[in-house]
Amino acid sequence: MKKTADPSFCADKMKVLSDVTRLSVLEELLQGPKHVAEINAVLKLEQSLLSHHLQVLRRSGLVKTTRDGKAVLYEIAPEARAATSGKALNLGCCQISFVGLPKKR
Repeated sequence: MKKTADPSFCADKMKVLSDVTRLSVLEELLQGPKHVAEINAVLKLEQSLLSHHLQVLRRSGLVKTTRDGKAVLYEIAPEARAATSGKALNLGCCQISFVGLPKKR
């Protein structure tokens, strides 16, 4: 993810992260790549709602997909991985850490 000082760039990333479901999805994906069913086993959402949130995360550049046979594997985009910690994201304008956040389960 490119670094930028453009306030609208950062604001767009923050809007994506302003949803608790998307934060929960990202927290799951920080543990490693997962299929939709694996994410949903933890979050227990309607499949269409989870797919919507995954699409938003993918369009924002935070998540990437890979074909795995007939399934799709989701993972944190390499450019969004923070170099300093496995539990943080690089948004390009700042980093967000998932260390110490309470679990929503």
